[in-house]
Amino acid sequence: MTNFKLIISWTARLLAAFILLQTLYFKFSGVEESVYIFSKLGIEPWGRYASGIVELMAAVLILIPAYTGLGALIAGGVMTGAIFSHFSILGIEIHQDGGLLFLYAVIVFTCSVYLVVEKRNTIPIIGKYFI
Repeated sequence: MTNFKLIISWTARLLAAFILLQTLYFKFSGVEESVYIFSKLGIEPWGRYASGIVELMAAVLILIPAYTGLGALIAGGVMTGAIFSHFSILGIEIHQDGGLLFLYAVIVFTCSVYLVVEKRNTIPIIGKYFI
């Protein structure tokens, strides 16, 4: 792997993991905005805690080189749900955040797709099916 590709890979890993880890505080502490989101989705509080746990696992896996692909696959799945929820139920802007949470979801999704493609051969069980 060239230095440029290595820099891009680690930038995507760190950016996705940072966003995922940074939002955990809001999910686990029950900040008004998080409670509002998961209440509107009809899955408060268990959905908030479950998504926080899954996002924590994804962030940790993304930072471990041998499991980056698996973590990115998990993060991409969670962000697909988040993006779909923004489009279908929540709207882009939540509590006048200027669309920041939606932007975070798109950034993590984009980084995750890149990392899944880059690390596709290392993803357990399903990695062998990627071209």
